[in-house]
Amino acid sequence: MRNYDYFSYEIVAECPHTGARAGRFLTPHGVIETPSFMPVGTQATVKAMAPFELEILGARIILCNAYHLYLRPGIDVIEKAGGLHEFMRWNRAILTDSGGFQVFSLASLNKVNDEGVEFQSHLDGSRHFLTPALVMSIEESLGADIAMCFDECTPYPITEDEAKEATFRTIKWAKSCKQAHSRKDQALFGIVQGSVFPNLRKYCSDALVDMDFSGYGIGGLAVGEPRELMYAILELMDQVLPENKPRYLMGVGHPLDMTEGIARGMDMFDCVLPTRNARNGSVLTSKGNLNVRRLELREDFSPLDPKCNCYVCKNFSRAYIRHLHKAGEILASRLCTWHNLHFMLDLARKSRNAIIEGNFPQVLDVCKKVFGDETN
Repeated sequence: MRNYDYFSYEIVAECPHTGARAGRFLTPHGVIETPSFMPVGTQATVKAMAPFELEILGARIILCNAYHLYLRPGIDVIEKAGGLHEFMRWNRAILTDSGGFQVFSLASLNKVNDEGVEFQSHLDGSRHFLTPALVMSIEESLGADIAMCFDECTPYPITEDEAKEATFRTIKWAKSCKQAHSRKDQALFGIVQGSVFPNLRKYCSDALVDMDFSGYGIGGLAVGEPRELMYAILELMDQVLPENKPRYLMGVGHPLDMTEGIARGMDMFDCVLPTRNARNGSVLTSKGNLNVRRLELREDFSPLDPKCNCYVCKNFSRAYIRHLHKAGEILASRLCTWHNLHFMLDLARKSRNAIIEGNFPQVLDVCKKVFGDETN
């Protein structure tokens, strides 16, 4: 069976004022309506959430990480369980990140060449050598609906020469991934690198488009560069990437950055910030971020966000959630995580509906007013 028998992407509406688009991405584990936010389940679990709770929230796809799962519990364990979906009891779509970002950010003593990356595990110090072919074997064994190519993610700031070397290597690895990937029921996305240099971004995107991937990730952004530079690169990507393929802005999940990304033609987003911040007592609201540990909330019996209709806001008060955090109760992290994921998933849904109804700029303007003065 051919790859495109399992996957299809169609645009159902476009914003006449921005580059925003609403789409439908068919996968073996259901349709993903875009724009879409993907909760991050790095270790085959979204922290503090059970799979059925993610279903209640309306999540259609989550992200897991091949690097982490390769190191622990090991691909052999997951294969014996029947694949990643069966292992974690999640029957909706999964995207696996190849681990390129983690290899360069978590692993110590890594050595990079055109063949791959030798690195020392951040868990036990064991040494490993990841090649594009091995990464494809890992991701195929995991059985995710979408696999990402192995790429070299660069930091910011970086010189143009350094970015050029990483871009050329990313293209070389993408070609190797394409050749090694054989699972027809798994889409393979190429990843555009090139830091903040438009010429490198265009060169990389052109090379990847020629390879004809099922979709395209935009990596190496939201790593410390000014927002204006990120938005400029996204505008370029909107111009040069195929309209008939999904576009995934990797690692971006601040509400403003997501809506600005949607306005520039991006379809899929992920980020650990909503769940990480929730565990630290920071929640997203219609008036901006709220720190639930604040003393003035001690006797505040209103919901986290009076405009929110999530389970948490309909049932619990700020005072109660503050008490849970101060007492170190696990439920505090669970409730705040539930709320933050609802906020991001709902923002993606509202953006999609607004695109279809023709008033997406209003959603963008609200996000600018509420979150425009905040940083990542």
